[in-house]
Amino acid sequence: MAGNNKNQNRKEQLKQIAALSGIAFQMGITIYLFVIFGKWLDVRLGNSGKTFLIIFTLLGVGISLYAVLKQIKKLNP
Repeated sequence: MAGNNKNQNRKEQLKQIAALSGIAFQMGITIYLFVIFGKWLDVRLGNSGKTFLIIFTLLGVGISLYAVLKQIKKLNP
């Protein structure tokens, strides 16, 4: 019985590690896409500064943090 419980705890830990690494990739991709969109808007609208790049980078970080917090709440009810 003790060995079975130990294996189950180990499987649960591996599931949590996999979920957290997936969250990290999701966060990185979200921020990256917002950065690309901000750069594109700066070029498209002829903005000489980096206004849209900064705005959309911060927006991407905020949205990704919100998504991470929601997913962490699901992991720890």
